[in-house]
Amino acid sequence: MTELPSVPNPALTVGADNKQGWNQPQNRRHGFHNGHSLWRRVLMLRARRVLTLAEMPDPRMADAAAESGLTSHPAFSAMVVAEGDRILLSSHAPDFGPDRPHSIQSVTKVHAHLIMGELIAAGRIDPAAKVATYLPWIGSGYAAATVADVMDMNVANDFTEDYADPHSGCYAEEEALGWRLPPDGRAEITMREFAAGITGTDLTNRTGFTLYKSANTDVLTLIAAAVGEHPLRRLEAITDAAGYEGGFHITLSPDGLPALSGGGCLSARDLARFGLLLARGGRAVSGADIGNAGFTEASRHRGLHPISPERPWIRYSNQVMTDGNWIGHAGYGGQFLMVDMARGRVAAFLSVLENDSGYDEAYMAFVIRALATILA
Repeated sequence: MTELPSVPNPALTVGADNKQGWNQPQNRRHGFHNGHSLWRRVLMLRARRVLTLAEMPDPRMADAAAESGLTSHPAFSAMVVAEGDRILLSSHAPDFGPDRPHSIQSVTKVHAHLIMGELIAAGRIDPAAKVATYLPWIGSGYAAATVADVMDMNVANDFTEDYADPHSGCYAEEEALGWRLPPDGRAEITMREFAAGITGTDLTNRTGFTLYKSANTDVLTLIAAAVGEHPLRRLEAITDAAGYEGGFHITLSPDGLPALSGGGCLSARDLARFGLLLARGGRAVSGADIGNAGFTEASRHRGLHPISPERPWIRYSNQVMTDGNWIGHAGYGGQFLMVDMARGRVAAFLSVLENDSGYDEAYMAFVIRALATILA
């Protein structure tokens, strides 16, 4: 039988520096603005009721944003600051509109914080238990680690997350997240297969810093599924609780699990709505309340190690970043969600770095400091 003419999907095919088409530097901005329609498999969820936000611009905040340089930076896509039911600041790049979904990358991990908080409160997961208690098939990279250490990014194993290294383990992980296709027509690896294949010996973190590994969140996703709480059901509940105006898009692994480690896409306004949900302690716009407010509050006041030498004032705690005042999370490419828990005020920032690696530690430190100043 004659084969029909076809070519490898250019958005998902791996090319230079082991990056797929949508993540090549010259394509990355388009990729982050359109990931929800480019990636291998994506689920879209809509809220039953929409949280109404009134436009009440704060001139002081606009001045602070302008002075920070965030909104004039070449990487800038959007920024929204909100409090209660008000939008205090809304700014979007000329090529990106208020209703457009944007890849939020690892900001998605905060969903794992909410899901794990619920399961711990219900007694279905013990943070002190070993990962192998819930995933007896897991490999040596996680079997002897505690769930708490996985949540805190405090596990030493052979998985690496160095965006400047084209052979880093985080790029292999992308196949299991639905972001790229494998070479040579072989079958795509499932999230379970990927996590089970990670190896390690002594899992103790002796660096003095957070050992940031997106694979940890994949392991937490698998644990949630193993105790009978499919993460997709919780994502639907979170969507209702936050009251998104647009769609929440999430990539899926070949085995149908959501990429909580980084596969979410939201508009800046809806990312702000997600932040407001955290600021409210999980109180829902519709449906049941979400998360575990006590768990979130405790997470704000703890954290074992600084994130990095460039960000020593920030610690990692239960799938969120915190300085003791705000909680939030960064995302590859230049994303950040910051929730000032005392003020109940949130900043959702979206941008796209177009350098070779797609990451810049100094840029992220600049973004975080600027957002904290704007919120204050």
